[in-house]
Amino acid sequence: MKEVDARGYPCPQPVLFTKKVVDEGEKEIVVLVDNRGSADNVARFGEKSGYRVEIKEENGDFKVVLKKGIESSASKTTEAAEITCETGNWKLLKGKTLLVSTDSLGRGSEELGKVLVKALLNTLSGNESLPEKIVLINSGVKLACEGSDVLEALQVVVDKGVELLACGTCLNYFGLTEKLKVGRVSNAYEILNVLLESQIVPWA
Repeated sequence: MKEVDARGYPCPQPVLFTKKVVDEGEKEIVVLVDNRGSADNVARFGEKSGYRVEIKEENGDFKVVLKKGIESSASKTTEAAEITCETGNWKLLKGKTLLVSTDSLGRGSEELGKVLVKALLNTLSGNESLPEKIVLINSGVKLACEGSDVLEALQVVVDKGVELLACGTCLNYFGLTEKLKVGRVSNAYEILNVLLESQIVPWA
């Protein structure tokens, strides 16, 4: 029996740790998490991957026991099982990346574009489905820096588990390296590979 200690890790990490062990062919897996939401997410993934699942609460932590059983016609393979994270009223969509390349939106009025950006990001912060990652490039990095009107909305999204990456070259170009308030500084190599490995939702 393989044990996975995922306590202290935010969604979707517990599910991803579990998927790695499932992909290795383990028949019996015990996953330790520290909240009910993560336990339910791991359990849901296990069931979709053809395992019988049991959740046990022990001293405030949760033990998710997965045992490989006979797959029903409704079960899915690990490749087909969608990895999502449901915590409260939202879920992260594994493999979805929102690419934000400007601090405005659309063509025409820049003032209107900034209003639209604020409206959409505020809406995203309360949306049921969220991307796994948000990548900020070019003037898009301004959205996560001191003085931005959408810092609160972006912080809410990050607190829900979305990874926010800001292009370091872009921050340096605009003189904002020390003013980043949400997310973390990234680089061309990481951003390129995130985009290559993701289903990209462009911000145009």
